[in-house]
Amino acid sequence: MIEISNLHKSFGSNKVLRGIDLTIDTGETIVIIGRSGCGKSVLIKHIVGLLHPDEGYVKVDDQVVNELDLPALYKLRDKFGFLFQGAALFDSMTVEENIALPLVESDNGYSKQEIEKMVEEKLDLVELPGAQKLKPAALSGGMKKRVGLARALITNPEYILYDEPTTGLDPIMSDAIDHLIKDLTEKLNVTSVVVTHDMYSVKNVANKVAMIDNGIIHFTGTRDELINSDDPVIREFIKRTEV
Repeated sequence: MIEISNLHKSFGSNKVLRGIDLTIDTGETIVIIGRSGCGKSVLIKHIVGLLHPDEGYVKVDDQVVNELDLPALYKLRDKFGFLFQGAALFDSMTVEENIALPLVESDNGYSKQEIEKMVEEKLDLVELPGAQKLKPAALSGGMKKRVGLARALITNPEYILYDEPTTGLDPIMSDAIDHLIKDLTEKLNVTSVVVTHDMYSVKNVANKVAMIDNGIIHFTGTRDELINSDDPVIREFIKRTEV
């Protein structure tokens, strides 16, 4: 379980988060929405300790993230897979090397053959078999997202964070990525947190939705409750994102 309480974060005079309160239950898929620049990505970076709050806290499985020392924080991060917005692949590395990087950096004792087998398994999971020796330059946008997702899965995490997973993709590929997220959540029994401004992704993957507006959680509820809401802020968001 992830518990976020009274979370505040400013960058200079720009107050991005103004008291976020949110609970993410184990096993659910929550989609966090809001207009561009509202703090969605800032929020999920606090969950893994990439940012430190000005006030409030994030608690993961009863551990307060912003109170952990570095060794404890690194250990907690082993529970997480993170798909970055642009996939964040290293151009000089092959697909296999990119996916294996978390295992290599953690020096966990796996043999070369074991790592190769694990990479193969994750590529199969994201429906990209046989791509080990390709370089990122040879991949389409959708393929890069899949490789980034395979890397996020390589440590067998309990939580997966997706930062705008469909950004820059055409509608067909966006739909394919959405369905892959849903399938993996069910198959691997993980907790998924998806940050997006794409209402189609909300409809495709969410069990629960949280909307950030003006630095706070404006709405939490089911996908259907969001879609059927008469709240003017929600109606305007849906109108803008479905055009």
